[in-house]
Amino acid sequence: MTSSPVTSRRDGRERALELIYEAECKSVAVSVVLASLPIPPDPFASQLALGVDENRESSLALLRQFARPDWPPERMPVIDRLVLRMAIEELDHHRETPKAVVLDEAVELAKTFSTEDSGRFVNGMLTTIAEHLGRG
Repeated sequence: MTSSPVTSRRDGRERALELIYEAECKSVAVSVVLASLPIPPDPFASQLALGVDENRESSLALLRQFARPDWPPERMPVIDRLVLRMAIEELDHHRETPKAVVLDEAVELAKTFSTEDSGRFVNGMLTTIAEHLGRG
């Protein structure tokens, strides 16, 4: 039985978040994490995680630009920051994915894996960043 594209993309985003979280915790590149896996993740998860890693500086620059001055990316909960970076990657480099899908998926990941207020925070940040990226 094959999974639907929605399910596989949703699962791929969750797996990509796990990969970038592991890389962040170990202070290594995502490619190092991927190389250490006995079974590679699906191509979408790998591509998304590698893109987040490759575009780290530009996504952090966007977070700094739109975050409150007293709440820079370094102060954000790590999962919120990673979910935001992953959504920025999709908004900016996977433009075939509808903005609403990117935002909805990011909010759900934040609600599931981070704090009680993370969904609202991620939604607000991404709405502003999406407009800036021409995805308004």
